[in-house]
Amino acid sequence: MIGRSGNPTLNEKSFEKTGHYGGSERMTIDGTVNKAFITLAILLGGAFVSWSMYFDGRNVLPLAIGGLIGGFILALIISFKSSTAPFLVPIYAVLEGVFLGAVSANYESAYNGITLQAALLTMCVFIALLLAYKARIIKATENFRLGVFAATAGICLMYLLSFILGMFGISIPYLHDNSLIGIGISLVIVVVAALNLVLDFDFIERGSQQGAPKHMEWYGAFGLMVTLVWLYLEMLRLLAKIMSRD
Repeated sequence: MIGRSGNPTLNEKSFEKTGHYGGSERMTIDGTVNKAFITLAILLGGAFVSWSMYFDGRNVLPLAIGGLIGGFILALIISFKSSTAPFLVPIYAVLEGVFLGAVSANYESAYNGITLQAALLTMCVFIALLLAYKARIIKATENFRLGVFAATAGICLMYLLSFILGMFGISIPYLHDNSLIGIGISLVIVVVAALNLVLDFDFIERGSQQGAPKHMEWYGAFGLMVTLVWLYLEMLRLLAKIMSRD
């Protein structure tokens, strides 16, 4: 059985429903990597559009909201119906990119250079964890999976609670401020987001070993992209908190 992934889009049931395939119809790690690069390129293209519009003085808020809502809806569809991944993941990448570009431009206007720093840190963490996973320095044991899954679920619930309370003018202490405790909380969230990458690597590797169908390459790339976007956004939040103390 595929191990549990902390990434909600990549769970152990995703491959169980797809059967086992061989030959050219089988999911491969190389194929998933290729799809991940394609998805990333599309996402960056969407981000460039909203980024450029923001610094041209145009209102990108409607685009950002539309990208966020549209991306969320597509993510739900892809998560529950993996066979739609080859068709919907590219569209999801565009919508997510538009949202990400607008958010990044907003941070950049407040803290010059922050987006490049966040992007470089995200890529460095990704490469470091990938190498550590390939060298088996980090292993996705069952206890490791359970721990990351529980931590990820807890963070999601905390953000949901913060959103609900925010509508009534109530904020969760330290979550959004730049105090040392607030920075510490952001650092913990960054670590949890990063550890989800290890589970994603393991999940994709197991899927290829068990003969998942070819369309699951797009699904694996989608799950990996969800984690990378989350990690990048948390890097932005962490750096913003640190820079705002200067």
